[in-house]
Amino acid sequence: MSVIDRLAGIVGPAHVLTDPAVTETYVIDWTGRWQGRTSAVVRPGCTAEVANLVRVCADVGVPIVPQGGNTGLVGASIPHDGEVVVSLRRMDTIETVDPVERTLGAGAGVTLAAAQDAAAAAGLMLGIDLAARDSATLGGVVATNAGGLRVIRHGSARQQLLGAEIVLGDGSVVRRWSGLAKDNVGYDLPRLVAGSEGTLGIITNVQLRLTEPARDVWVAIAGVSSIDDAHTLVGGVRLAGITLEAAEFFHAAGLQLVRDLTGLRGLFDTGYPVYLLIEVSGTTETALAAAFAELEDVVGDATIQARPAKRLWAYREGFSDAVRTAGIAAGTPAVKLDVSLPVRGLAGFDAALRELAGQWPGALVVSFGHLAEGNAHVNLIGVPEDAADEAMDAALRLVVERGGSISAEHGIGRLKRRWLPLQRSAADIAAMRAIKHALDPGGILSPGTLLPP
Repeated sequence: MSVIDRLAGIVGPAHVLTDPAVTETYVIDWTGRWQGRTSAVVRPGCTAEVANLVRVCADVGVPIVPQGGNTGLVGASIPHDGEVVVSLRRMDTIETVDPVERTLGAGAGVTLAAAQDAAAAAGLMLGIDLAARDSATLGGVVATNAGGLRVIRHGSARQQLLGAEIVLGDGSVVRRWSGLAKDNVGYDLPRLVAGSEGTLGIITNVQLRLTEPARDVWVAIAGVSSIDDAHTLVGGVRLAGITLEAAEFFHAAGLQLVRDLTGLRGLFDTGYPVYLLIEVSGTTETALAAAFAELEDVVGDATIQARPAKRLWAYREGFSDAVRTAGIAAGTPAVKLDVSLPVRGLAGFDAALRELAGQWPGALVVSFGHLAEGNAHVNLIGVPEDAADEAMDAALRLVVERGGSISAEHGIGRLKRRWLPLQRSAADIAAMRAIKHALDPGGILSPGTLLPP
């Protein structure tokens, strides 16, 4: 029997896709920059099927790329050289929502939005939120250790992870599922696999921590003169005893792209170089306005709305689509970088980046992101395709020189693997390779992702 026939025998012929017209959406990423090819897309429905298909592929040395919602930005979920895609979207059952233990157990194919809704129905909340919530899956969120909008309050996906079911590279299954607040037995394998980008195992089910939803929540956008002023405003809100749920920044040029795409009206009669969106809880509109008034020399204009404040959030959450659209109009995908800097160094990096981009006439820098964590999503629009690598190299080296990280939350993938030695020593990379070999002895899981060749 061929490998394809053996895989069809495991998941059923209807769930093995080989027609290029059907598999097209599985081999190109959201940015349009990464496009590959696959011999087959296999859609298992349970952990046992994943384990069996991994054994088949391990037997004959066929490489595998696990895939969730395919919303990644670094090329990690795309087959590049004919690998079998293991799509986990069928594994979309929410098994449990326990209001006493405050846990959620769900398949890797459950979307983040569906998990949020299930938690809310039980009077709880999941402390992970992304603009791609309607398509990003829990397996992908954990595999990339996604951060998102609420890291300032709840931490990244790894901090929400209590347990997982993982299929290793030889088809064996590890299940850690106690849900206990304290379980100190052995290595923390689920959290090791979190952020491994599919290179150590295929996550099939996850157990996540839930928490109480915030109360008395308000959202505000303020116009300020600089990133440093935005930091000052965040500090003032904190000193006022107000709890921050989110703190997001963006610039005027990016705001204009969002408005051009969405038709949103201007925020204020006066334009500002930088805008700060904050979501706060446990307070009143009056108290938040008073905190702003204490910093009247920093705040230009501000508007405050009660949650959900969808119109205010639309300005921030429209950035990804606006940047992609602008890249298409420029004739080449934007150079996209997800980086973090020491909080006090974010403004200096932003200025240096704009000076760097000046060497490509017409290039536009659009940066936005999570201010309180120093996490900037940098986009260089209009850089010629033949200069994209040069631009990325210069920008990432600038990040490292300033004490930052070349990946804040999107991962390394294929996009940044050759720059990994900028931040990890030879001993560090050797240790990672040893872990990879132990859990994936045949090297079939996501080859070419994260670790340099």
